[in-house]
Amino acid sequence: MKCHSDVKRYLCSFCGKGFNDTFDLKRHTRTHTGVRPYKCALCEKSFTQRCSLESHCLKVHGVQHAYAYKERRTKMYVCEECGHTTSEPEVHYVHLKDQHPYSPALLKFYDKRHFKFTNSNFANMLLQ
Repeated sequence: MKCHSDVKRYLCSFCGKGFNDTFDLKRHTRTHTGVRPYKCALCEKSFTQRCSLESHCLKVHGVQHAYAYKERRTKMYVCEECGHTTSEPEVHYVHLKDQHPYSPALLKFYDKRHFKFTNSNFANMLLQ
């Protein structure tokens, strides 16, 4: 019943619209902040959601992103403060630490269960 409740647990700090989960809130917040991490490789357009980029590429450029059945796409780490993007959690962490040291997103790195690090020394760097 939690999903169908009229009570929304997460509220947009810009407009007050409510959401049931943090993913939907984060996606919505980008409409206010202007963060558009998904950039078209063929023109200057950028989008707040990957599905919007894929739709644009098909409609405007005739390019369809073909993914194999259940193929995982590359995870993208997006700085919600400035729109910086990377596929590496280490690079994302360093960016947040250097550019936005008081960002609440930085706290996620201290719970290492959320990330699979490619650099085994990276977990030690978090403790510094």
